[in-house]
Amino acid sequence: MEEETDNLNKDKAIKKSKTKKIVKKKLPRIYLYFIYFLIFAIIGWLLETCFSFYSLGHFTKRGFLFGPLCPIYGWGALILIMFFSTYKKHNLKLFIYSALIFTVFEYLVSFGMEALFSLKCWDYTGEFMNLNGRVSIFYTFAWGIIAILFINFVYPFFKKKINIILSKIPYKVQIVVVNILILVFVTDTVLSCIKYLI
Repeated sequence: MEEETDNLNKDKAIKKSKTKKIVKKKLPRIYLYFIYFLIFAIIGWLLETCFSFYSLGHFTKRGFLFGPLCPIYGWGALILIMFFSTYKKHNLKLFIYSALIFTVFEYLVSFGMEALFSLKCWDYTGEFMNLNGRVSIFYTFAWGIIAILFINFVYPFFKKKINIILSKIPYKVQIVVVNILILVFVTDTVLSCIKYLI
């Protein structure tokens, strides 16, 4: 009788262990944010480079860093992901808040780059309703429309694809790769700052 009870308990334990889901470790949120930052900084660099090539007819190096990144796009994407994702179904609020916040953000970045590094990365002086050539009404509206497109379509698409890719890569490999990318980015930022300060 005791043997039967032991066997039944063993069978139950085996069934339980089989039905338990294998929980795969996920990257810490800060690492995911860094991945999004990199992706959209690279996309921003590509957009800037293509637009510049179209406008000028030849390749010009875009961005502040040595590498193919425009960090302002990465930071912009992070601001949208972290603070504006809740407005997904409220496009009017999303438009107004994004237009205002990104206009202020663009102005501050432009001012900071000029004050720290004597760099003028963009100039809207010839555009209608501009403020010191740093921001203009056209781009204020553009930021609002871009925010709606980003939150409703672009971010969900990339989020899904990134989750699929990460699910196929072992956790430890993910951690190592992201740490290497962080190191490369920090090194590039430091060296770029030194280049413009000297």
